[in-house]
Amino acid sequence: MPSKQVNKTNLKESVIEIKKKFNIVGRTSELMRSLAAKAAGRHILLEGPVGVGKTEIAHALAAYLNTEFVRFDGDERYHPDKLVGHFDPPVVLEKGYSFDSFVSGPLIRAMNSGAILFANEINRCPESTQNVLLSAMDEARIVIPKLGEVNAKDGFFIIATQNPVEFIATTPLGEAIKDRFVWIRLDYQSAAEEKQIVEAKMKDSPKNLVDYSVAIIRETRISPKLRRGASIRGAIDLASIIFEFEDRPLQTWIDISIMALATKIELEDGIEEKIEIVIEEIVRKVIGKFFRT
Repeated sequence: MPSKQVNKTNLKESVIEIKKKFNIVGRTSELMRSLAAKAAGRHILLEGPVGVGKTEIAHALAAYLNTEFVRFDGDERYHPDKLVGHFDPPVVLEKGYSFDSFVSGPLIRAMNSGAILFANEINRCPESTQNVLLSAMDEARIVIPKLGEVNAKDGFFIIATQNPVEFIATTPLGEAIKDRFVWIRLDYQSAAEEKQIVEAKMKDSPKNLVDYSVAIIRETRISPKLRRGASIRGAIDLASIIFEFEDRPLQTWIDISIMALATKIELEDGIEEKIEIVIEEIVRKVIGKFFRT
């Protein structure tokens, strides 16, 4: 089935269709800007904290446009040959340096199929790896030594994500590649939208269960003891697990909050308290007043 084109005459209609088809809550402005960038042929950099839906938006765009989705996850060991590809030595001995002996990496696979290349956490890649993308972004082509030129098919497009630079294990993108992206920031959504997201995952759950779960994770984001708070995944995990309990006294909320959130938050530098104690303080602050202790 051929790729679908962006409806340039009415981006709003396209956004409505995407949100309905893929059950996306909110994000109207972000989706509209993403579609406009795609229609204009501009590669997109999505920036935001963990768990705000960067990958969800990229997947939805690819599915809506009926475009193949080729993903790679950046880290400090992701060198250029992983991104572009490499020659298979035994096949080279048999057939020489040719496409038959070349094992394509995600960049070449995306270019050859006119796909969306999804570069997850691109700013964790070494700058040498980032720079491999430059000619593909500028000219839709890349030259592979001993093989020759590869030209991207129509539809080739890059969506990259990065966490804010203040997050651990992230570094600023190189100026050269950053200049070739357009930038869309995704922040945490409103309390009402986050409740709607949890409710969609937790059908028929008590309203206070959703309200408490969302309130707790939102408090983690403003706690002076935490460098990084929990995303909406924390509220979904918390609500899903505690829903299984018939009785939900305060201590159960504390225990399950620790279970659900301890892997999703980071203590601020200099905080000597255990993470369990910090979570307990947050739970008591948020919902302790509704329980008799």
